[in-house]
Amino acid sequence: MKYYNTDGNGLVIKSWCENSEQGAIDQAMNLAQLPFVFKQICLMPDTHQGYGMPIGGVMATNFVVVPNAVGVDIGCGMCSVRTSITEITVDSLKSILGKIREAIPLGFNHHKSPQYSGLMPKTEGGVIAKQEYQSATHQIGTLGGGNHFIEIQRGDDRHVWIMVHSGSRNIGKKVADHYNKLAVEINARYFSKVPKEWELAFLPMDSDEGQAYLREMQYCVEFALANRSLMMERIQLCIAEVLSEPVDFDPMINIAHNYAAMENHFGKNVLVHRKGATSAREGEIGIIPGSQGTASYIVRGKGNSESFMSCSHGAGRAMGRKQAERTLDLATEQKKLDDKGILHAIRGVHDLDEASGAYKDIDVVIDEQKDLVDIITKLEPLAVIKG
Repeated sequence: MKYYNTDGNGLVIKSWCENSEQGAIDQAMNLAQLPFVFKQICLMPDTHQGYGMPIGGVMATNFVVVPNAVGVDIGCGMCSVRTSITEITVDSLKSILGKIREAIPLGFNHHKSPQYSGLMPKTEGGVIAKQEYQSATHQIGTLGGGNHFIEIQRGDDRHVWIMVHSGSRNIGKKVADHYNKLAVEINARYFSKVPKEWELAFLPMDSDEGQAYLREMQYCVEFALANRSLMMERIQLCIAEVLSEPVDFDPMINIAHNYAAMENHFGKNVLVHRKGATSAREGEIGIIPGSQGTASYIVRGKGNSESFMSCSHGAGRAMGRKQAERTLDLATEQKKLDDKGILHAIRGVHDLDEASGAYKDIDVVIDEQKDLVDIITKLEPLAVIKG
């Protein structure tokens, strides 16, 4: 772990990333100047620059919530299921991928018909959740784009696993944008000392706006889980349809990585913001995915208080999307995957933003957080669907 001293509030930045980009460090320095931050700023091994707060950042606050410290894909996270399958052919994998593409809309695509309303979150949202409800019934059970994926993997336990990475789709972005705009307006009205260009406008938790955001954020976290759960259920049906033998599926592991929650750390109740970071309490089971074509890991948290009991949410980007398209060689990235026999989604230059070369080395990222998690199962990719 590296320490960065700051000039504000006597806070320290603790980084588990040995080679953080300067932009992420600069953003962490801004966070450390905020008057409501508690004790420290933590940067996970996958950290890189984001909007306002670094991806892979963890921040605890007193009495305020910062929408940009949660991000636009509220509740985005991972889920994983171990199957009873120990052998699977390439032809079966291809058939399963075909059925998944029929069952689960990808990218900007939605279901043509609304899905069963009983699948939607039971908790009450707010203005945005009500406004977006009908649209969300068409989006539940859809993957989305960007770095979201469905992957079939082989574990070092010899079992085939299913992994899904997705979030709250458009409703999360609508909530994030609405309340960040409100926060900017309120901060300007009351002459907040937080510079606007830092993109860290905040809402007092005891204000009507702060309470409304927290309700809507929780709704989005629950919607994102419902979204992943429905996809996982339909993937299991696709697998069962293709394979002749009966297949058993273990209970689903789920972990979110964009949210804020009240927790007790260092003897105080604080609001912990995790943006591209996951909870890693002692004994808690988590998921740390690699990039397309590299290993992923099922892990167990160690409850390290130094990181607010957190760990990384993945490998983390090593270069921006446009930079990846300009820099990486298509044939080289395809060969990496083809040589491993992986059914992948790198078809053209515009897919290079999700090639493994655009991400950090997952094994380095895992090694840098040995004091945060223990590895339970290593998962190697067999087949990948990208949004």
